[in-house]
Amino acid sequence: MTKTLTLLGIESSCDDTAAAVVQDTNILSSIVYGQTALHADFGGVVPEIAARAHAEKLDHCIEQALQEAAVTLCDLDGIAVTAGPGLIGGVLSGVMCAKGLCAATGLPLIGVNHLAGHALTPRLTDQVEYPYLMLLVSGGHCQFLVVEGHNSYRRIGGTIDDAPGEAFDKSARILGLPQPGGPSVERMALSGDPKRFALPRPLLNQPGCDMSFSGLKTAILRARDSVVAEKGGLTTQDQADLSAGFQGAITDVLVEKTKRALQIYLAMQPKTPVFAIAGGVAANGMIRTGMMQLCAGLDTEFVAPPMNLCTDNAAMIAYVGVERMLHDEYDDLTLSARPRWPLDQRAAPMLGSGKKGAKA
Repeated sequence: MTKTLTLLGIESSCDDTAAAVVQDTNILSSIVYGQTALHADFGGVVPEIAARAHAEKLDHCIEQALQEAAVTLCDLDGIAVTAGPGLIGGVLSGVMCAKGLCAATGLPLIGVNHLAGHALTPRLTDQVEYPYLMLLVSGGHCQFLVVEGHNSYRRIGGTIDDAPGEAFDKSARILGLPQPGGPSVERMALSGDPKRFALPRPLLNQPGCDMSFSGLKTAILRARDSVVAEKGGLTTQDQADLSAGFQGAITDVLVEKTKRALQIYLAMQPKTPVFAIAGGVAANGMIRTGMMQLCAGLDTEFVAPPMNLCTDNAAMIAYVGVERMLHDEYDDLTLSARPRWPLDQRAAPMLGSGKKGAKA
């Protein structure tokens, strides 16, 4: 990098209110206010509740991030904010807050694609070189991307229905486990038998890198209902075995599809092959281990961010802002909040399209 840039990042696309200060690739502070308790009684994120919580917490979160970084607004070179995709109320809360700060201070405004935040996290944490292969796997998204530049992405596969994180959450609800579903299922699976229930591995018999997880969720529902019909309810061991089977099925699908994606990527003959994984589901230990073993066998470097940078955070948003500023890319106060915003604008929509644009 040719000059030092210090940016404030703001993230509010789902149920985490976050602010961070990043100086080039150094994270000076990263604050995240979670909302798990607010949504616990509803079995999932309620958009209206999330948006209200963001509006109430953003200023406190930003103030804490600045204090922890020992900087003031006057020390910043710009403000980066998630402008989409996400729950529109939350995204709008962050965008309007960033606009207000920029209008008051005269600082440059940079709108950031939330998915780009995850996709560029390996450059923030490990300074990897372009191009690299990224599996972005989270609650709302799952796609393989060849990251060719800070604003250049080639999607070579993804989910055609539920994202893995969504499938984890829904399966956890089916099994009576607390939200968020990913950590609950992973904890329960530790004491489970992954072979007790014969669960499907969707689309493994189909070529390509596309994935499907909605059928796996349905299979868990039917397996649970079968056990309940036989026993009158689920025991803790039943929950553990179903969790282990579900986690094993998702891992098998992701590892096999990653193998195919790597074959496509390696055929491009990158100078230093790197496979990276990011997003909330990247925190799953079994999935990480499977990816590491796969990469070791293909002579490809495996990169995974620290756990706190896998889930939603503002440090990744600030870093994308750094990359955009280095290329003189800015926004103005007409910046809009976007509920949908695919990274690969050239690829056909995987989940359909509508008035709001392509879903993914």
